[in-house]
Amino acid sequence: MAFVTDKEELKPGLVIFRRGDLQTRDWYCRVRLPKATRYKTIALKTPDITTARTLAYDHESEVRFALKRNLPVFNRPFSAVAKDYIAEQRLRAQRGEITPGRVKLIESVVKNQLNPYVGKIQIDLIALDRWQNYPSWRRSLGQGRMTRHGNVRPMTDAERDAAKALADDKAKQKGGAVGKQTAETPEPENTDWIIVSDATIRFEMKIYRAIINDAVSKQEAPPHHRIEGMPSLEKQRRDAFSLEEYRRLHTHARTKWVDAAKTETARWYRAMVYQFVLIMCNTGMRPSEARNLRWRDVMEATDKNGQPVTVLSVRGKGKSRQLVAPSSNVGKYLDRIRAIAVSTAPEAPVFSSATGAEERTLYKAFIADLLDHANLRVGPSGILRSTYSFRHTYATIRLTEGVSELLLAEQMGTSVQMIQEHYGHVDTIKHADLVLQGMSDWEPQEPAIPADEKQTAKIKRNARAKISTEPRRPH
Repeated sequence: MAFVTDKEELKPGLVIFRRGDLQTRDWYCRVRLPKATRYKTIALKTPDITTARTLAYDHESEVRFALKRNLPVFNRPFSAVAKDYIAEQRLRAQRGEITPGRVKLIESVVKNQLNPYVGKIQIDLIALDRWQNYPSWRRSLGQGRMTRHGNVRPMTDAERDAAKALADDKAKQKGGAVGKQTAETPEPENTDWIIVSDATIRFEMKIYRAIINDAVSKQEAPPHHRIEGMPSLEKQRRDAFSLEEYRRLHTHARTKWVDAAKTETARWYRAMVYQFVLIMCNTGMRPSEARNLRWRDVMEATDKNGQPVTVLSVRGKGKSRQLVAPSSNVGKYLDRIRAIAVSTAPEAPVFSSATGAEERTLYKAFIADLLDHANLRVGPSGILRSTYSFRHTYATIRLTEGVSELLLAEQMGTSVQMIQEHYGHVDTIKHADLVLQGMSDWEPQEPAIPADEKQTAKIKRNARAKISTEPRRPH
């Protein structure tokens, strides 16, 4: 290090030195951790070299004592530990283990949520109670992605009190920093308050947990501070389109939305988005899989009955798989894209921009406009629908049609447990006739029989009647 001056090695792994970049003549010591390449640097706060040597030996003994009993050696704030964690995630992104977008999400959560909550607290002092109290603190802030889309509700009394306490605390800290007396914080208005979804809180707590556990593994926090599991938060049902809504959506897109484009470029994008929606709702692809889809990944095949099927080799979430779809619809939608695509070369993206480049946002703005235009943007739970809603629509309709959870999980590249957790309500609706059997005012309906089956049943009944009226032959 260029700023190190007057360096003196007291013993292997223990060095004292002064800092040339500072005006003070105080000494520092650096202790090398056993079996590691890391060092702990400590300010000795004395210009006397004899005292500095004694303090250095004392600090080295304390470090070894802590290591022997698995106690934290480094005393750093959460914000510094989180900064190191983000740097490690950037390296993972460079190696292709995670996406750059994931790193940006982690940075955003750390900067906007976790640092305001525990950023200034020493990492070895952040225990389980702060982890468990995070949901309450997070809701008191009232800042979530749902509000940016207009999802609000009236503020409760508890949230008003929490919001005022948080504002008071921030005002006092700001006033103390400038040395001025701050006025009393005004009461928050009792008006619309922001909904922070449990899904948002759960995602932020996963990052919180990862940073703490990373600090434990590096001996910056005690082992008993390791966080296991997740808090018991309500899991929100993912809003899909009902079959009627899906029909209304693609009918509206075909008959009104595409033709309403004012320029040729806008018309091209709307035509592409229309086919994109149809393909997503008929395959159950993840958005990341659709973004990575290339023309070389599209194949035609036949099933065991000789029926033509379209096979898509998709990649997403670090995994690859194949999914199948009927050629009668998905194959036709892909042919329509081929007709307007800038390039259909093997390496070209299926869902491209008007210039032929990969469409990174997957037509996000156009899809939002289409859903608004069809008055289908907000789902039954009050959450805005997005591209991911098409995947949920596929799962819901397939389960309603009787596809087994195991086969659907393989098709969608997920687990049976995830299917049961997020789409368990579909089974309740599907088996309503059995659940409600025997209840008053409930009359189960006879299943509809096709005309050809009715004719076959009639012939069988007549045959049985003829046999019963014929005299028995003697033995």
